[in-house]
Amino acid sequence: MKKRLGLMTVLIFGLSVALMSCVTTQVKPTEKNFIAPNVTLESFEVPQYDGYWYYAAAVKPTKGDAGDRGAMLPMSFLFNVENKNPYPILLDGITFTVVFDKKFALVTFNSSDQYWIPAGKTDHIRATTLITARSALLSLLVTGGFELKAQGISPWDALEKWWKGVPEGTTPVHITECSFSFSANGVSKTYPYEIQAQ
Repeated sequence: MKKRLGLMTVLIFGLSVALMSCVTTQVKPTEKNFIAPNVTLESFEVPQYDGYWYYAAAVKPTKGDAGDRGAMLPMSFLFNVENKNPYPILLDGITFTVVFDKKFALVTFNSSDQYWIPAGKTDHIRATTLITARSALLSLLVTGGFELKAQGISPWDALEKWWKGVPEGTTPVHITECSFSFSANGVSKTYPYEIQAQ
C-alpha cells in the first residue's frame, strides 16, 4: 500500500512538472516574433444574378415606386487566412476595393468583424459586397469617367459589359488597396495584400 501511494505521488509530481513546463515555455506574442499571416483567395462567386437592367425615374414600374434603379451585382470572396504563429491571433479588420478591368474601382469593402484564428491553423473568412447599376454609374461619373472617355467607351456600355462579364468570368476582377488587421496580446499588425479574383 505504501509503495502504491509512493508511486502515485511520484506520478502526480511528474505530471505537475510537465504541465508547468508547458505553461512556462508557451510562446507569447511580441512585435519581433509576430509572423505575417498568409492570405489567399479560395474562391470568388456571384451568389445571385438577375441580369443587367436599368430604368430611369420617368419610367413607371409595374409594381412599386418609380426611381433611378439598376440591377444588383453581389460578389462574394472567400479568403484563406493562415496563422503561422505559435499562438492564436485575432483578425479584427478587413478593407479592400473591387476593381473591374484593372482600372475601374466600383466598391470598397470595410469590416471590423472579429475572428480568432488558432495557432498554426487556417480559417475561411467570407466577405460579400453589393453594388447596383445605379451606384456603379454614380461612382464612374465621379472617379472612372475620364478613363472611360479617354478609351471612347460610354459608362452605359461599360456597365452592361461588366454586369454580364463578371458572372460569366470574362471581366477581370481585382482586389486592390487590400489590408487585413490582426492583434494578439496587445500586439497589433496590419498587412497589405494584392489579389486577383478572376
